[in-house]
Amino acid sequence: MTRIETPWGPWEAAPLDEVIALMRGLTAPWWVAGGYAVELAVGHAYRDHDDVDIALLRRDQLAVRRLLDGWDVHAAVVPRTLRPWELDEVLPESAHDIWIRELPDGPWRFQLMLDEAEGQEWIYRRDSRIRRPLAGLTVEEDGFHWLVPEVQLLYKSRGMRPKDETDFAMVLPLLNDEQRRWLAEALETEHTTHPWRERLRHHS
Repeated sequence: MTRIETPWGPWEAAPLDEVIALMRGLTAPWWVAGGYAVELAVGHAYRDHDDVDIALLRRDQLAVRRLLDGWDVHAAVVPRTLRPWELDEVLPESAHDIWIRELPDGPWRFQLMLDEAEGQEWIYRRDSRIRRPLAGLTVEEDGFHWLVPEVQLLYKSRGMRPKDETDFAMVLPLLNDEQRRWLAEALETEHTTHPWRERLRHHS
């Protein structure tokens, strides 16, 4: 894994299988997100990954914090600011990005992302008009879940980094009509116009 320097110390992502093994101790729902989720949809490795993202619902935050007792866990509460997340502390709604490392001053190993929900409905945190049933949010494979690609691409649509463009190009031919339609509508809702919408239409 690549070692990356950040203002808050070095980042050296743990292998995905090690993070999955740790998260299996959590009884609440969780899923692999980020670039790995798209790669799992594609079915084979095609690029390097600088980090490992694991997502879960905000309402299950205390369960995962207890699972990580003994780890050094920090929450990004204010943009570009990290502070320790204490055991049994309920984070403010502004916090959705959690950084985890094994020892203070060691490299950061993976991230947790807190997702919003009401009942059995997932809510896109950047635009609450975009929702879908939790039952259709993830896919189970090998005993763990990963985020469906159309939702992960929605998260990636704001950054438009080279790796996001690569992920979109790799998974686009594999999306079915329903997935393409959902993503196109979500992009229209959040962005009004977006270059991916035209490409989604051309693959319909």
